[in-house]
Amino acid sequence: MEWKKGLYKVSDSGELLDIDFICRELSKSYWASDRVRGSIVESVRNSLSFGLYDVLGKQIGYARVVTDKVVFSWICDVIVHEDYRGRGLGKWLMSCVLDHPDVKQTKQRLATRDAHGLYERFGFVTDEMMTRKT
Repeated sequence: MEWKKGLYKVSDSGELLDIDFICRELSKSYWASDRVRGSIVESVRNSLSFGLYDVLGKQIGYARVVTDKVVFSWICDVIVHEDYRGRGLGKWLMSCVLDHPDVKQTKQRLATRDAHGLYERFGFVTDEMMTRKT
């Protein structure tokens, strides 16, 4: 699927993804800075991935969803390059992710330390959840 808004587009096409961009941006995040490239490549391959692109086709954002496409979706690795923040692109990227037919009807979960306000706009609420450490 593809969505367009002004000079930008979001696509779920894996062929358009720039793995170097994804690895570079995730290495700067608090949640994935210790992930090795091989793990990132495999996680992209095994997930529903969304790229955010500028008018020239340069990737400027990314989001990933782990889903069974029926019951459950885990939204993760949502990131927009720092030069493009503050333009509403993260909100739009999330809207596209949540509108995707493989995600739309599922129960969606995510984790965040610092973007509660963004996700609350989409109906996410903080609740108790347990995590098994491996």
